[in-house]
Amino acid sequence: MIALALNIPDQNEFDSLLQDAIQDRVASRIAAQDPTLWGPAAEPEASVRLSWTQLATASRPLVAEIAELREQLAAQGLDHVVLCGMGGSSLAPEVICDHAGVPLTVLDSSQPDMVRSAITDQLDRTVVVVSSKSGGTVETDSQRRAYEQAFRDAGIDPAGRIVVVTDPGSPLDEEAAGAGYRVFRADAHVGGRYSALTAFGLVPSGLAGADIGALLDSAEAASAALFADDPDNPALRLGVLMGAANRHQVDKLVIVDQTRHGVGDWIEQLVAESTGKHGRGVLPVVVPFENAVNFNPSTADSILVSVGGDSAPEAQSGYAAAIESDLGAQMLLWEVAVVVAGRIIGINPFDQPDVESAKAAARELLSGGGEPPAADATDDGIDIFGEGTTVDGAVRSLLDQIDLQHGYLAVQVYLDRVAHADFAAVRETLAERVGRPVTFGWAPRFLHSTGQYHKGGTPNGVFLQITGDPAEDLVVPGRDFTFGSFIDSQAAGDAAVLREHGRPVLRLHLCDVPRGLETLRAVLGTGR
Repeated sequence: MIALALNIPDQNEFDSLLQDAIQDRVASRIAAQDPTLWGPAAEPEASVRLSWTQLATASRPLVAEIAELREQLAAQGLDHVVLCGMGGSSLAPEVICDHAGVPLTVLDSSQPDMVRSAITDQLDRTVVVVSSKSGGTVETDSQRRAYEQAFRDAGIDPAGRIVVVTDPGSPLDEEAAGAGYRVFRADAHVGGRYSALTAFGLVPSGLAGADIGALLDSAEAASAALFADDPDNPALRLGVLMGAANRHQVDKLVIVDQTRHGVGDWIEQLVAESTGKHGRGVLPVVVPFENAVNFNPSTADSILVSVGGDSAPEAQSGYAAAIESDLGAQMLLWEVAVVVAGRIIGINPFDQPDVESAKAAARELLSGGGEPPAADATDDGIDIFGEGTTVDGAVRSLLDQIDLQHGYLAVQVYLDRVAHADFAAVRETLAERVGRPVTFGWAPRFLHSTGQYHKGGTPNGVFLQITGDPAEDLVVPGRDFTFGSFIDSQAAGDAAVLREHGRPVLRLHLCDVPRGLETLRAVLGTGR
């Protein structure tokens, strides 16, 4: 079931763009995997990135294969499923399992305390799914090495406990096969953020106990409507809405998830990485249902989207949508909508040109090729990298740089997102304080999501980084660096690239994390 309700300020413009899309047969050409839809520059990439359109049927054989493996593992008492993966490899399974009400531990961090907590939890009952499309994701490789060492230290053969999902022929594919791991090879013609219905989404979800057959059923049942060149096609209408709004500098997409299953985080990556490039794009702003500041009240440069609602909310700008559908249909709807929007905005929705820059900067620091920056000041146990001699003064200086008409604030937190989950509430506090859209991202997962938009999208953001000393560092087995030095290099590298792009960045490093977080809660609210 798919229901879409829209509020549109200029019905004539919307109708004109919608009719253009219908006349150009955009929806049916997407289904036919036509790579010419986004222009000549995008054609080489698009020609190898459109297999997601047929996954509702193409992925069907995986259902029985995954069910058989789940039964085998259960017979051995292995019922604690951990997923090691980043971005598209972790966000979809997290949503699918939450929606299904089944437990899945997602390790998508290089923060040493979070890694240690995961590898010491129920190890005797643990099976680990290691997911990496490229096979070379450093975070995932490090997490895998940590689990392999933990298994060996416990006298457990990793070959019986590790399942790998990767593209055929990747470095991980070759290494895993040599190690005797069970390997699922995904469709290489599906990009990471479009891979929810491939092995990347289905293997960990199915092993955790989600009904992945029903997920595919939902997507398949919706396919005819979503690929129809019809004015009632909800994906076409949503894509045109985002594209039309973007022409009027309405470049924020504020998402409230009434289902409370975290689908907003999955939508966030899909939209940010697909559209945020060449100084254009749509910035997703995910807000909690309980305290939806930026949704109510909203700003004039925002589209409001209610997921799981049946009537469009009122937006100050007039752009709003409510989407009600089953999860599989919802995922396919957004995938179609975002590539439709990309065509109107004039970008290639399948590349991510600014993701690699931060990775390269982090690798350079990690290898000793650059000096980590020194703090500009220290106040109350918090090192300040930026303007100001006090934390309060530095925060005020950063917030004063927000464009009050079109700007936004991004809070990026390089801490244990499980142990400090309640700190995410500062997003609402700051949104009330500045009166502008505020995003909140746990690192390093956001680097594989909104990180692309921050560097390549509309250049109107300011950035608050929060880092901290771990309770105890952790060595990455077989590597000459620790998890602590790795996450520090990721923070410093991303900050350096943001500054190179002219983005204002303030980094606050907490020497004592619990004490520092209490200080920050006070400072970020109204200041001291």
